[in-house]
Parts: sequence; C-alpha cells; structure tokens
Amino acid sequence: MNNSTPTGVYANGNDNKKFKGDRPPCSPSRVLHLRKIPSDVTEAEVISLGLPFGKVTNLLMLKGKSQAFLEMASEEAAVTMVNYYTPVTPHLRSQPVFIQYSNHRELKTDNLPNQAQDDPEHAHNFFSSLWTYLPEGQRAQAALQAVSAVPSGSLALPGAPTNEGTILPGQSPVLRIIIENLFYPVTLEVLHQIFSKFGTVLKIITFTKNNQFQALLQYADPVNAHYAKMALDGQNIYNACCTLRIDFSKLTSLNVKYNNDKSRDFTRLDLPTGDGQPSLEPPMAAAFGAPGIISSPYAGAAGFAPAIGFHQATGLSVPAVPGALGPLTITSSAVTGRMAIPGAGALPGNSVLLVTNLNPDLITPHGLFILFGVYGDVHRVKIMFNKKENALVQMADASQAQLAMNHLSGQRLYGKVLRATLSKHQAVQLPREGQEDQGLTKDFSNSPLHRFKKPGSKNFQNIFPPSATLHLSNIPPSVTVDDLKNLFTEAGCSVKAFKFFQKDRKMALIQLGSVEEAIQALIELHNHDLGENHHLRVSFSKSTI
Repeated sequence: MNNSTPTGVYANGNDNKKFKGDRPPCSPSRVLHLRKIPSDVTEAEVISLGLPFGKVTNLLMLKGKSQAFLEMASEEAAVTMVNYYTPVTPHLRSQPVFIQYSNHRELKTDNLPNQAQDDPEHAHNFFSSLWTYLPEGQRAQAALQAVSAVPSGSLALPGAPTNEGTILPGQSPVLRIIIENLFYPVTLEVLHQIFSKFGTVLKIITFTKNNQFQALLQYADPVNAHYAKMALDGQNIYNACCTLRIDFSKLTSLNVKYNNDKSRDFTRLDLPTGDGQPSLEPPMAAAFGAPGIISSPYAGAAGFAPAIGFHQATGLSVPAVPGALGPLTITSSAVTGRMAIPGAGALPGNSVLLVTNLNPDLITPHGLFILFGVYGDVHRVKIMFNKKENALVQMADASQAQLAMNHLSGQRLYGKVLRATLSKHQAVQLPREGQEDQGLTKDFSNSPLHRFKKPGSKNFQNIFPPSATLHLSNIPPSVTVDDLKNLFTEAGCSVKAFKFFQKDRKMALIQLGSVEEAIQALIELHNHDLGENHHLRVSFSKSTI
C-alpha cells in the first residue's frame, strides 16, 4: 500500500489503482472518490464537504496522489452530494476538487480507538489532546471519531481552521450577515445559492441597518451554520467587492411573515407576498434596532438596500471559497435577482423542470404528476417523444419547482437515478391538434389531486424528503392492517412495519424495504380506491416505526 495511506484503513472493493484521467462513471456508492486534493488540506476540510449532506463514516487520505475516499453513512447521502457538486465544482484551498462514485462499496477501519462509542465527552477531549501526537494517516480517523461521537450542536474538528474553536451548546443556527463594499446588488437568491452549499437553508430575511445591507439566515442545524461561517466569513461574492462579514445571531429562530424579494421562508410556500407590508414583526425588528424595516418597507426607502447601477457587469466571477463556492457567474440579470450557474442555463423564476435518466419502459406522465405533486402542484408533464428517458415537468411556480428538484434529484426510481434541473423552457407546450404525441404530454392544471391549492393547507407543513416510511391517510373504518399490508405487497413492496395512529385510525405509517420502494408505492397507490368513497392519500413521513 502507498506510503501516504492511513494506517489501519483500507478499501474493500475493486477500484482501479491507476487513476489516470476521468474513469467511466460508476454506479452510485456511499464511497466517493475525490481527486486533485491540495497537498496542504486538512482532514477536517475534506470531511466538511460531506457534512451538509449527512453523516460521514470514514475517510481515506492519499495525499501523495492528491486523492481521498470519503464514505457517507448512506448511499442516498452520497447521491445527493454528487448531484449537488456536479453543476458547481467544490473548492478546497482555492483549488477545484473533483468528486465521483468509487467502485468501493465501503472503507474498512482497523486498530483505532473505540472510546468514542461509549463516552462522547471523553471522546471529544481524547481526540483533541491526542491530535498532535497522531501520525498523519490516523488523523483522519480521529477527526471522524470526533464527528461521530460529539452530539449535533457541539461539533469541533481538531485541525479545522476556525476562529470559534467549538460549537457551543445551544449555539444558534441563525447567522447574521453584513455585506461590505456593496458595489453590485446582492439578492436573496444569491445568498440562498451561496449558503445552501453548507446545508438546508430554512429562512432568509434581508434589511438595511446603519446604511449597510444585512441578512439573517437560518439553517436547519447549528453545525451547518458553523461550517458556513468558517468557510465564508471574509470572502468576496464578486471580485474585490461585496465582502461577507458573518457572525452568529442571538436569535435562535426567524419568524418570516411574507415570501418576497426581501424575505423568504423556504418551508412555507403558502405565505403571502405582503405587498407594502414589512417582512419582520415589530418585536423582531426592535431586536435589531432597525425601525427602518417597519417604517420604510420597500425599494429605495431607508428600510432596504439602495438601488445600485449595474454597469456592464456581465460575467463577474465569484472567487473560489475553500470548501464551498465553485466559480459562479453573475450575469447582468442579477439586478433583477437572477443568477446564472454554469451548466444550469435557466432562470430562478422558471417553474419548469427537466427530468432525465428515467426508465423509459415504466415511467408515465401520470407517475411523474403524482411523484412531483408531493412537492407542489404539477400543471403539465411532457415525456420526450424521441428520448423517453427525459421529461419536462411544469410546476405551479418557481419555489415549488426548486423544492421538487431539491428533494427528488438523485433519488432512485425504477432502477435508475433520477436527475432534475431547471429547464430552459418557460412552459410545457401542449401538442397541436392532429400532432402525433402517443399520450406523452398531459395537462393536469385542473386535476382534483393537487395537494396545495388551498391557501394555508396543512400539506404545506408536511413536506418531507423521500423516505422508506410512508404516511397513509383517509383510511375507511372497515380496512384492516392486513388489507393495507396486502395492498402494498401486491404492489411489489416488502412491508417491514405498520401501525395505525392511536388517536386517529384514519391514518397510519407503513415502513417499506427501501426509499425506492416507497417512491414507487406512492406513485402507484396514492389516490387508490379503498371503497366507501375513500381514496388513499400517501405521502413521505419524517417518522420511523
């Protein structure tokens, strides 16, 4: 084994050891192969690439070859990570890093400390103090032991270049962002694009205080906020201007009243735009000492960022941020909140998705309507006549399209990994009269199966990523446990667990063999007629049985 290979770590698989150029793409694996790693990069920085997508369970550094293997806890997390970094290349120490699936199915670890399993606090202290005495190869294991052992919200990686040192208990998932040298407009969409690199962004509020453009941004987890601050503080969004100054907010949660160009709650698609209304409630505004938010809510007033001339700024490139930003391109349309990313070729206002790598023998417009309808109201679906593994899905609006893309891209459906990106098309055209279509284009705009037509519907509060556990509702009293188990078994699923809700027998949870099984079951059985004028409602659950 190469001298730079960590002691006690080896790959269990059949990777070709001669990594010459790009290899043919491998099938999805929870082990990822990273190439062109800078020689001075720390294990913690490599791990930080994977953390926003889920737990990292192992790391193999081959510094002599400028390569690394990163093992995620699940294949789903690895697929999401690869899919995320495909259009925008991640950077470490200002150098692009290339990520692809490995032929390895897992990385094996031998002869390393196990204290972390039993006592997280001891593990954290043990690895911090041991860090300087470990050989380079075992540092990766120490970092991972610390990551795995320390509870979420108190993570600190030895060797990570951070001013904070550790994540303190109770640290806020909310960041306060000040943008200095604001020579070009910075929109809410631009901030979302940048900060989403580090995890799920739940809410953003932008405002002006002391003549400075500022934002409050809430992550789902304080760990994501910690890594975003570590990597982005002091970086420029555009060359030599729009500098990010980032601190943790004293607030632990944001209360957004309106979804517009000044504030956004990405978990609440039902919020009004609130034209002429402030984005913040008075108590929260008072907490910032920012009365301008209340008194002058719109563009050009003291409450928000000044309108700035945009002089032929086409093609401004965002400098590489270690572990975060790839080369984004801000076009002149940024002045209206539009951000162009290489490879995307679409505008954030677009509600049409291009869905690729479908199984042409099994996919139907109705199937895509049901699946994408979990995340928004699908108006039209078009499967390509000459290339049936590709389809266009038109959602009710751009935010629903973004939500569906984020949750479904990278998921397995009928044996293939589905890909979803924003389309260049602004709408799905229906076939002209007499034009041959084979039923591949369908208009669902008046379908009674839309989940989000009613403002304030409970469905807005119950949007979750695909999972092996499904939530069932609208079950009539006469239907038994066995009836429902048999229904899913006949649909080709392996039922692992089932339970009715104690307080409401109209609802139940059913756990299937895999996420892919659950996705396919949802497509087949949502709206299934159970008799007694009851049609089964199926959605993904955040719970397990």
